[in-house]
Amino acid sequence: MRADRLLSILLLLQTNGRMTAAELARRLEVSERTIHRDMEALSTAGVPVIAERGAGGGWALLEPYRTDLTGLNATEMQTLYLMQSARLLEDLGLKQAADSALLKLLAAMPAVSRQRAEHLRHSIYVDAAGWKRWDEAAPCLPTVQDALWQGRRLTIQYRRGDDGEVVERLVDPLGLVAKGSIWYLVAAVAGELRTYRLSRVQAAQISEQPLERPENFDLAAYWQQSVREFQQALPRYPALLRFAPGMIERVPAAWRFARVEQVIATGADGWVTACVDFQAMDYAGDTILSFGPRVEVLEPAELRAHVRELAAATAA
Repeated sequence: MRADRLLSILLLLQTNGRMTAAELARRLEVSERTIHRDMEALSTAGVPVIAERGAGGGWALLEPYRTDLTGLNATEMQTLYLMQSARLLEDLGLKQAADSALLKLLAAMPAVSRQRAEHLRHSIYVDAAGWKRWDEAAPCLPTVQDALWQGRRLTIQYRRGDDGEVVERLVDPLGLVAKGSIWYLVAAVAGELRTYRLSRVQAAQISEQPLERPENFDLAAYWQQSVREFQQALPRYPALLRFAPGMIERVPAAWRFARVEQVIATGADGWVTACVDFQAMDYAGDTILSFGPRVEVLEPAELRAHVRELAAATAA
């Protein structure tokens, strides 16, 4: 609806200071022509919007104009409840502040919307952790967080995963990422982007030097690209297997480092033929043997022979 879009424009300008018509159009998924019409409507309604031309220009609000109107409807309020992660907020020391902020927003809502939001709060609980959870202590998280908030460089003592050696690094902290219950620090070292597992940071000290943030750095985009590159770099050992009825469904839970790439066929006897990716032949052999006679290796021949040898050795 147009009223929602006008309110969104107002809040975007209030938050970002100045935005071009192209930026607003992209954020709101409309044309630039529509944005210009909306700006005329806001101006007619008495909102002091101004257009600044030239390089670095765009639409802005005249200072000191502000609005206390949040414009949250019941559905938007409900999403705020669902977006909370109690564990991550606790790690960051923000759980109490988050609860207080939601209570203030809730109090500002109409009675009907408040009742709906409260109903959702007591009806849905989001547990982002899987059944297999490995909690890692990250005692330096508060210090790293403070460095980020203050915009300061950070000296860390980091235990490398390959050889266990502890090295010292002066880094520009750029962001924190929570992968499940594991925290990572994304930082720049001499202009090069690095990722550090916080549980391996042995000590951290905030420097007096201001951090240097790379221009146009996007934490979410960097992390997504890093995950893709990591997954693509993993070793692959493909195999063609036959599973007894009901066994292929157990692969995701039972075979941690294996993935069913494609189900080829299901026979009249219920056995399922599928392509499965492992990381190495040794791991594939150990994993396949855990299913006993309920899985058969069709290809490659070297894996069939390897499983046969393991079975014989086990029997002996």
